[in-house]
Amino acid sequence: MDHGESLTRQAISATLHCLTGCAIGEVLGMVIGTALGWSNVPTIVLSIALAFLFGYSLTMRPVLRSGVAFKVAIGVALASDTVSITVMEIIDNAVMVLVPGAMNAGLGNWVFWASLVFSLGIAFVATVPVNRWLIARGKGHAVMHQYHH
Repeated sequence: MDHGESLTRQAISATLHCLTGCAIGEVLGMVIGTALGWSNVPTIVLSIALAFLFGYSLTMRPVLRSGVAFKVAIGVALASDTVSITVMEIIDNAVMVLVPGAMNAGLGNWVFWASLVFSLGIAFVATVPVNRWLIARGKGHAVMHQYHH
């Protein structure tokens, strides 16, 4: 495997990691906001906040297990995931807003769920090259590699 393939694999892995946290937060936020009958803006704000919370939490877990202090783990999470989560959230939420009726479809409607899956898929594809670029420069998810055992 050449260096380019290795970088791409690392970027895909980092983006899948990011997607996991974003998806948990995004789905939870959309479900809560929709179930409570909130308008689009507060629902999206909640989804984004939860995506960052879960994304950072998933990064911090193995870093904390490696024995570093909580404050250091927060720094690692911020350095490794902020750009990736930000890009993913911008794209994911933009797609949700742009799909006609997605935000107002309701939890029992397949349009809501299909749009959410579609938006996360588009966000994943768009974020892989961002993570590849960051990792190639020793930034983003590359920061976390020293804590993996």
